[in-house]
Amino acid sequence: MSLDQPALDLTNVVEHYRSEADVIQISTAPGPDGIVRRIAVKARETGTRPDWIVFALSNPSDEQIDRLLVAPHYKLTGSGVVWPDLGASRIAAITASQGIKPERDDSADADVFTITLDPGTTVTFIAELSTPQLPQLSLWEPDAYKQKVNGLTLYKGIIIGISGLLALFLTIVFVVKGAVIFPAAAALAWAVLAYTCIDFGFIQRIFPITAGADRLYRAGAETVLAATLLVFLFAYLNLNRWHVRYSHVTAAWLIFLGALVGLAVIDPPVAAGVARISIAAVAAIGFALVVHLASRGYDRAVMLIPTWTLLLVWVAAASLAVTGELSRDLVPPALIGGLVLIVMLIGFTVMQHAFAGGALAQGLVSDTERRALALAGSGDIVFDWDVLTDRISVSPELEQQLGLKRDTLEGSAADWLDLLHPLDRDRYRTTLDAVLEQRRGRISMDFRLRAARGHYLWYQLKARPVVGSDNEVIRVVGTLSDINESKVFEERLLQDSIYDKLTGLPNRQLYLDRLDSALVLARRDESVRPTVLVIDIDRFRTINEDAGPAAGDSVLQMVARRLARLVRPQDTLARLGSDEMAVILFSEVEPDQITAFAERAREVLSTPIPLGEHEAVLTGSIGIALYDPTMKAGAEELLGNAEIALAYAKRQGGNQIEAFRPMMRGLRTEPLTLGSDLGKALDRGEIKVFFQPIVRLEDRTVAGFETVLRWDHPRQGRLGLSEFRDIAIDNGLLGDLFAFAVERTARELAAWQDVLDVEPPMFASVGLPSSRLLRPETLNPMRAVLERSGVLPGSLRLDIPERLLTEHPEFAVRMLQRVRDAGAGVSLTQFGVGQSPLTYLQRFEFDMVKIDPSIVRHKGSAARTAILRSIIALAHDLGVEVGADGAEDESDSVELSQLGCDYAQGQAFGDAMSAYDARRLVGSAPEAA
Repeated sequence: MSLDQPALDLTNVVEHYRSEADVIQISTAPGPDGIVRRIAVKARETGTRPDWIVFALSNPSDEQIDRLLVAPHYKLTGSGVVWPDLGASRIAAITASQGIKPERDDSADADVFTITLDPGTTVTFIAELSTPQLPQLSLWEPDAYKQKVNGLTLYKGIIIGISGLLALFLTIVFVVKGAVIFPAAAALAWAVLAYTCIDFGFIQRIFPITAGADRLYRAGAETVLAATLLVFLFAYLNLNRWHVRYSHVTAAWLIFLGALVGLAVIDPPVAAGVARISIAAVAAIGFALVVHLASRGYDRAVMLIPTWTLLLVWVAAASLAVTGELSRDLVPPALIGGLVLIVMLIGFTVMQHAFAGGALAQGLVSDTERRALALAGSGDIVFDWDVLTDRISVSPELEQQLGLKRDTLEGSAADWLDLLHPLDRDRYRTTLDAVLEQRRGRISMDFRLRAARGHYLWYQLKARPVVGSDNEVIRVVGTLSDINESKVFEERLLQDSIYDKLTGLPNRQLYLDRLDSALVLARRDESVRPTVLVIDIDRFRTINEDAGPAAGDSVLQMVARRLARLVRPQDTLARLGSDEMAVILFSEVEPDQITAFAERAREVLSTPIPLGEHEAVLTGSIGIALYDPTMKAGAEELLGNAEIALAYAKRQGGNQIEAFRPMMRGLRTEPLTLGSDLGKALDRGEIKVFFQPIVRLEDRTVAGFETVLRWDHPRQGRLGLSEFRDIAIDNGLLGDLFAFAVERTARELAAWQDVLDVEPPMFASVGLPSSRLLRPETLNPMRAVLERSGVLPGSLRLDIPERLLTEHPEFAVRMLQRVRDAGAGVSLTQFGVGQSPLTYLQRFEFDMVKIDPSIVRHKGSAARTAILRSIIALAHDLGVEVGADGAEDESDSVELSQLGCDYAQGQAFGDAMSAYDARRLVGSAPEAA
């Protein structure tokens, strides 16, 4: 090294070692005294077995030399095409054989170390590498390096500014002019801006990202650049007008590039390599298309030739750069500047279309031209039948729509018969003959024409005859309109009138019509004995409330598909409404066979149905009505008998199969037994409050309890709230149950707090079982209960599932504020599975969020720990405590504690217990007032 060297490239002179251990032993370069020493350097972290580089620097001068050792994180030059190097930290640490220890300088773009060489010394440096690749290593005089960085920063700022203004300008043009080429050009400009900001490190400085994340961003930016370049080429050249295959190829290519964005999350180098190949392919194929279309006189292609030629040159230069053929430091920023220049030229090209206009724009058209323009604007096709020569001429658009070769439809009227639908041929022939005979009138007829692929499209012919001087028809002229969409809509309306939209099964009307026909057939043929089965899903309303209507629809579709596999072609499966389905059973006539079929249907219903990460376990009730030839029952009566049997099966607790018997008719209007019993259960003291412990993970002490309601039914035993919630809703008793739970929980909590003077105080939570209770008349009485019990403010908490907030968010926030004003706390449950919990954490102050059990128990998922850590960190950043519901064993509790979770509940800490057992657990008085 000498004092007059501003920069020195060490990339090709360092020695690279691949180590099989954590220690490397190196012989130093001989110093002025000729002595060679042996030194050993140990890796920073045990077990990493890193790669090493070794080089020696000599200072022959009599002055101390300070230099910056620079190893850039990313360099486009030499990064590669397949599995490219997308950047990373290069040097973990540097050890000098003697002298001053190299110090790391702060830099977001490179690993920079300050190296000092004393006069007349030779120092050997051993560098531990973070990655096996080292794209460049150079020594810089500090002031020269600073000038280089400042110069590049100014250049990068100018390029980013131009790129940003260009993207914004093209976006404004898109807003003003809505043609498809303008959003395509704007999207390309924004993609180039994003790529420029990432390559220049602008994004990384504004939005700090984790180590290695810039590789993902860089791969994603290159993939988006390839996609937007393809979209612009397709939109600008309007390729769909030339051949439908262009659209298919483009759509498949875009889908492939979209999948690459997802692949970038998993393997950024692979995604970036495919994206780079895709950019080169788009440039090459696009250039061939531009030249081809320009040779056919297409104006847009002619205008794009200079720009696309420049793009092809840019791709060639970029290819030489990434393969290492062009390796100068100015190549990467020059390539970025060239890319922005290409987008600027594309913008200029697009602008010619934005403000171009001619005679049409000025309205200088004749009446004849106006009629022709109106016909073209209507999208109708000209139909002209020269009767004298018997030749039909139509606009070429019809042949394009049908996918036929040019002039296929040019011929006699009889030639069209082969293309018409067989059911339309007679009507077509008769209509034309009638016009020729009557020599007057108008034609208005619909018919179907066969396309090249064999399917038929609907068209409407509107025409009138042209009569010559001899009073004979010489021409029939009119238009053909594409009415395929309206015909399909009519067919869909007809379909929807007799078929269920959700499941595609026959609806009640079609079911009754088929049942009526079946009964007519049965009266004529004694061997035919149709059986009616009505199937209903038990407690289906619970699925809609807990998981939402979309999940309920998925369950119905799955049940319909499973039941459809049971019936045979001669049977009919229909959806009568809501969760009720019915079968007309022809295939089985013997009672034991019918019962076996019903059992198979019930087994199908009991098979769990996946709902995201959960499973819905269903049961079903089935009512059966057998055909009796002596009763002459009609379709409505037979179906009504099956529904009566179904109602009887549900009154027995559900999951039952019942055949209709005449004695059931008198039971049709009786109230539900459970509904009647529930109305008296509170008065009889059958409703019990149980408490599930909530443990503070820091010291494994009981911090509080969650209230659980149980019903000790005199005949059916102990029932959980989920088993009688629907009955409580139907009978208007859910509010009474909620008030009962709040009052008993407040009483017990006051007893615990009187005995245990702890900080923070004991708390208890009561779940809100339905959004119907989120109203003033239900929540306002809580103030009186809290004041009467004397519990500490905020210690009695209301558990609100996130899905309840999403139904009426503004109203819910106001109601929860009333709860807070009344002295109660609020917890957000089922956290992590909803679609917008972050919104509510920002808008409302919760005391705790509870992670949903589905996340805690999902041990098989590789992402479970990362999800839990993110949720806990997010809640803590917002100042909210975190609880986890569903801890099943000690390993769950240990993991949750290590992740920073505050509280947990579940099997690991005990099931729900009685009030007496809860008092014993916390050590309060034997009896609570």
